[in-house]
Amino acid sequence: MIREAPAMTIRQNLGELLNEIRYRGDSVVITKSGKPVAALIDIERFERLRTLDEEYARLRGDLNQAFSKVPPDEGMAVIDEAVRSARG
Repeated sequence: MIREAPAMTIRQNLGELLNEIRYRGDSVVITKSGKPVAALIDIERFERLRTLDEEYARLRGDLNQAFSKVPPDEGMAVIDEAVRSARG
C-alpha cells in the first residue's frame, strides 16, 4: 500500500513506518506543505529501481554513441519509424 504522510509525522513515527515498509511492503510518500517531496520504499524495490536506472543510463550512452555521427533529422526518422513499428 502507498500512503502519504507529512514530514513531521515521519519524524515522530519513523521506527513504526520503517517496520511497515519492511514487513508489509508498504511505501510512504513524504509531503511538505502538502506537496510530495520524497518517498520511503523497501530496499528491494530501491535496488530494482537503481538497477533499472543504471541500465537506462547505459542504454542512453550506447544510443548516444551509436548516433553521434548521424544527422539529427536522420536520427529522428529512425526513432519515429521504430516507434511506429513498436505500436503496430
